[in-house]
Amino acid sequence: MMTRRLITDATDLLQALRDRGLMVATAESCTGGMIAGTLTEVAGSSDVVDRGFVTYSNEAKHDMLGIPLDMINEHGAVSEPVAIAMAEGALRNSRADIAVSVTGVAGPGGGTDTKPVGLVHIACARRGGPTMHQRHVFADRGRGWIRQETVAQAFRIIRAQAGA
Repeated sequence: MMTRRLITDATDLLQALRDRGLMVATAESCTGGMIAGTLTEVAGSSDVVDRGFVTYSNEAKHDMLGIPLDMINEHGAVSEPVAIAMAEGALRNSRADIAVSVTGVAGPGGGTDTKPVGLVHIACARRGGPTMHQRHVFADRGRGWIRQETVAQAFRIIRAQAGA
């Protein structure tokens, strides 16, 4: 569900990227396309949004983004190395200047002691620059809330990567 706040944030982010001549791509797991969906809810976003990858399964992460299955098996799909590899894979497989990725445990089930419900890794890669990473453990206020907060944080890291 897209809130008014997320649409406003998306509108502002798109304008900041547009002003800098930057395009964005997404690679999403736990959000299932909500980042790209929220951005493209804004009319005229096609000059900024290049493409989105919904890579919910490990096989999709491997097939679409080139994530080595050994990496996923070693660290788990919800991990810093996989989030970074997802962002960098989305950048390699797009025309975008910036790519954001998210992987996490949105719940209500699936959490463990080491990877609780609410754990989300967000990475953001930029051509010719370093890849940023953030680890969040959102309060377990429900699947929808965790996914919305993940979208909001993804917008923030894109903005930071763009220098906006």
